[in-house]
Amino acid sequence: MTLRLYNTLTRRKEEFVPLDPANVRMYVCGPTVYDYAHIGNARPVIVFDVLFRLLRHLYGAEHVTYVRNITDIDDKINARALERRGARNVPVLDVLRELTEETQAQYLADVTTLGNLPPTHTPRATDHVPQMIAMIAALIEGGHAYAANGHVLFDVASKSDYGKLSRRPLDEMIAGARVEVAPYKKNPMDFVLWKPSDENTPGWKSPWGRGRPGWHIECSAMAGDYLGETFDIHGGGIDLLFPHHENEIAQSECAHDGHPLAKVWMHNGFLQVEGEKMSKSLGNFVTIHDLLKDWPGDVLRVNMLKRHYRLPMDWTVIGMTESRNLLFEWLGQLTQEVADAVRLEPGRYVSADFVEALADDLNTHSALQEVHRLRNVAAHKPSRGAKLTLADSLQLIGLLPFNVSQSIQDLFPNPSADNNEIARAIEARNAARAAKNFAEADRIRDDLLAQGIQLKDSPSGTTWEVKR
Repeated sequence: MTLRLYNTLTRRKEEFVPLDPANVRMYVCGPTVYDYAHIGNARPVIVFDVLFRLLRHLYGAEHVTYVRNITDIDDKINARALERRGARNVPVLDVLRELTEETQAQYLADVTTLGNLPPTHTPRATDHVPQMIAMIAALIEGGHAYAANGHVLFDVASKSDYGKLSRRPLDEMIAGARVEVAPYKKNPMDFVLWKPSDENTPGWKSPWGRGRPGWHIECSAMAGDYLGETFDIHGGGIDLLFPHHENEIAQSECAHDGHPLAKVWMHNGFLQVEGEKMSKSLGNFVTIHDLLKDWPGDVLRVNMLKRHYRLPMDWTVIGMTESRNLLFEWLGQLTQEVADAVRLEPGRYVSADFVEALADDLNTHSALQEVHRLRNVAAHKPSRGAKLTLADSLQLIGLLPFNVSQSIQDLFPNPSADNNEIARAIEARNAARAAKNFAEADRIRDDLLAQGIQLKDSPSGTTWEVKR
């Protein structure tokens, strides 16, 4: 089967041919650990987990290496650590380590609840500073970086094809990079590889004085340490395309004699909340952690996979409700015996059409349509074989639960509304329908469904039942 992936670098879909089929290598930018991750951060985790699973299916689990880093050196982390320390008489570095380890543990717990496999390696930036220093030294020696005023900066003019990933005009790159004006820079676009640290800021000894690495060099050094100078796939959100990924390419290629950093660059689209850009000022900033208090992780996973990864996505409560109903229909056709049988031999029963859809640039939208077709087959022409195919297809994208009956029950816990509240809601919905305000009527119906209450309309009126 041919795997085709859209390469942001070439702006086209290409057949994927690994550098080494015995060691397919992928790097994905991970979180900056100073606070709970928002739901936009969940999208690349889920998208590239599905790709990780697909690569394991196609090449064998033992032949795929997946690295997703932890950024624990960052000015936002430093500011949060100082805020947390307050008046306590403890070293800020101790507080910083406490903050990042606590936040990392919460992040890993949350993304595991979303059904993601652990990457092969999860390196922390603080454990790889020597590699960063060595890479910076190589860039200076090669004439691609210079030390100035306690800083080391990458000389963008030394890279003739700088900007080949984002393909932006110079003025757009300057605006997008939020260029810091500094008298010691040769060029406004030059970016920081190393910067000085004061006594309240994490710092390491280096040839350029006590300091800390810039953000971009962190990923280049960690990717190179685990995957080599050139690897197969580099992924992340579209927001990282410029300047982060552009700068990764520049510094890595210059440090490695022009060898490309990655063959394929993949980016998932932006995520909005109820039609608006997510921001704390709008009050629509939703974290994965908070979302998991109200919804099972598998529901969020389905919701993310309904949309092709490269397209922008709008997260809505209605969409989550639809995703829960879909998952309920799929899992309702399975038995624990079938799920256990699939887990013993994963990939044996999976639908070829399902894999074909995933192999077409990770088209999870088409893949889920195939899942629903398999569900209909299992429902109307029940057989163990049909159920095994459905279950195996679900497991390939991380949606096969360990306990089927418990997962179904978790989708629709006991309703939170009492009978009087339900009656008032039905009355309000009937009034909205009479006024031809169908949008409001649909909203009330969906709100009730989100609580596990399904309405049924008939000529004699509206009734309800708890949906399981």
